Amino acid sequence: MSFSLSHPVNTALLLYVLYLLQRIILPSTAIPRKAPTEFKASYSWMPRAHAPALLFTTYTPQTLTKFSGSDGGRILLAIAGTVFDVTAGRGFYGPEGMYGNFAGRDASRGMAKQSFDLDMLTPIDQPLDKLEDLTPDEIENMKGWIEHFTNKYIICGRLVENDAATL
Repeated sequence: MSFSLSHPVNTALLLYVLYLLQRIILPSTAIPRKAPTEFKASYSWMPRAHAPALLFTTYTPQTLTKFSGSDGGRILLAIAGTVFDVTAGRGFYGPEGMYGNFAGRDASRGMAKQSFDLDMLTPIDQPLDKLEDLTPDEIENMKGWIEHFTNKYIICGRLVENDAATL
């Protein structure tokens, strides 16, 4: 079997190999050495600034209320003791959002009962809601919300009683 340039496939392969060798030996100077950080002449996937680091923290109902988003800052809410950072969903969970009353609060009962009423929220100076009177269907609703939030938002802490020691 002999190599012949008369066959078009052989010619194409030879040209491709030469092209690859040229790219290795003489790399293009047009390729930027650093990824762009803003849009100029081409698309950039780099953000202007990275979000601040988020540490897993223990919250109480009283400390969680600071994260209602009313100051334009982070928005957190808790379901069944798990605290989620829902800041990315500000349109839903911010002060003007339809779930805004859950921001900075334990939303377990409201999510379980599919109710946005303020009476679904336990006062922040009271013990955590034990949710003992929920029906099996309501518990399944709450578990569905936990799964949704776990897949969409960052888990950033746990909710404990007001008198519990924080870590």
